[in-house]
Amino acid sequence: MTGKIYLVGSGPGDSGLMTLRGLEVLRRAECVIYDHLVGEGITAMIPENAEMIDAGKFSGHHKLSQNEIESAMIDRALSGRIVVRLKGGDPYIFGRGGEEAEAIIRAGIDFEVVPGVTSASSVPAYAGIPATHRDFCSGVNIFTAHDKNGSIPGITESTSIFLMGVNNSESLQRKLLETMSPDTPCAIIENGTTSRQRVIRTKLSGLHESVVSKNINPPAIIVVGNVATLNLDWRKNLPLAGKRIIITRPEGRSERLASRLHDMGAEIILMPTIKTRTLHGSIDNVNLSGYDWAGFTSVTGVKALFELLCESGRDIRELDAKIAAIGSATKEALNSHGLKVDYVPEVFDGHHMAVGLSKIGGKILMFRAENGTPEIDSVFMNCGIDFTNVCIYRADYVKLSHVPEFADIIIFTSSSTVRGFSASTDKLRESLAVCIGSQTADEAMKAGFSRVKIAEQADIDSLVKACT
Repeated sequence: MTGKIYLVGSGPGDSGLMTLRGLEVLRRAECVIYDHLVGEGITAMIPENAEMIDAGKFSGHHKLSQNEIESAMIDRALSGRIVVRLKGGDPYIFGRGGEEAEAIIRAGIDFEVVPGVTSASSVPAYAGIPATHRDFCSGVNIFTAHDKNGSIPGITESTSIFLMGVNNSESLQRKLLETMSPDTPCAIIENGTTSRQRVIRTKLSGLHESVVSKNINPPAIIVVGNVATLNLDWRKNLPLAGKRIIITRPEGRSERLASRLHDMGAEIILMPTIKTRTLHGSIDNVNLSGYDWAGFTSVTGVKALFELLCESGRDIRELDAKIAAIGSATKEALNSHGLKVDYVPEVFDGHHMAVGLSKIGGKILMFRAENGTPEIDSVFMNCGIDFTNVCIYRADYVKLSHVPEFADIIIFTSSSTVRGFSASTDKLRESLAVCIGSQTADEAMKAGFSRVKIAEQADIDSLVKACT
């Protein structure tokens, strides 16, 4: 059976600017053929089991020719796979998407185009430059700085935005000066929308000199026109502007934290280093009654227990014990199921939970991860506590498909997320490791992070505060 090809625009770099449809399609991909301009926060979202083909194109260097790219996506679709051709910006704005669509149609394969946010509008917006403004211009033109014959296109008096123009800045400047004043305002925006964004403002007469002296490299766009004098920068005062933050929490657990950090100006890369799975059948022969306390060490454990109760036809009312939760998030998860939590330690970690329950005393049933930290067991045994562990889920490491070149901050929310990260890469150890507790921090230091910061509490508010 023939598969399907999706021509997907990933936007200008910031993962938050990828469309919902684009992300939905990417998560189903079995093969992803991606360009150099695709942001690292987006390549980190590629499914771990998908084949990744780097079709990156630099000036004067193409890893794959256009014919090879088209052959790769068509061959894999013909073998029955879901293929995503992932492009920076929009696939139909200087992305050669039209040529690829023609090749797909000739091959008789079903396809869909998922438009993307073009850098022509989004990058100036992130730099505080509106492409149109009633007091300055009445139109906007979008050009590539060179056509297939290497020529510079004609210019009008409206705002002109040039994509891929840095390497042609000298000839572009020369052509523009034939019809425009040397004093025409210009802005060069490098790595637009990302944490590495730079904005250089100059005049047309100094365009090429600015590119050279400031060592501007692709990806970058050039804005020519009076709007380039405006500086309506809405990000400069955000507390995390210019910071790239990696979040290692399991898939589906990062959205609130990522949203908070993004609102504060950070570039976010979601890079789950563990995935959890329920251990089916793990409570089948377990007597849930007769305990004084039932302890939960994570939100995942709460979800796993109710999943297991449902599949086995059992009832939470068998659990006739008081309930302890390791922290506020776990407490909220239990509350959402109608369960009152009787004990939460002042410090949200396993050690303090075990110490607190040991002081209270009684017979304890702990719902745990199969490969969780042994510290709770050690505390209970040292205190002579009668306890039983029921392992209802496990955390497995995720093999990272792509590791970014750099990060300012990496957030770890458990010791297992640190171990999962280390299992995939030995890079980025110069980054600040923000950890949810002392046990996680100890694991981060063992993994080679010299800069470690511990959140005051094991909750999202404290993690966000620790990043500022």
